[in-house]
Amino acid sequence: MNINNLDMEGIFYLTDEENKKKYVQIDIEKYGEEYIEDLIDGLVANSRRNEESVPFVEVMEKLKKAGKLDE
Repeated sequence: MNINNLDMEGIFYLTDEENKKKYVQIDIEKYGEEYIEDLIDGLVANSRRNEESVPFVEVMEKLKKAGKLDE
């Protein structure tokens, strides 16, 4: 495993023996936890882009019926 910086301060790529990027390390102190959380949220959203969606109104109605929202 090798570590490459690629001129991005606080961001490092770990590469395999063939120099292919395998992992990334991000300096939390430099970028902050909120940045990392936003990045992860984006990755999760991207991974779910092909899932079936549910209309907002339908979700609200179900939550109200379940007593989880005020009328």
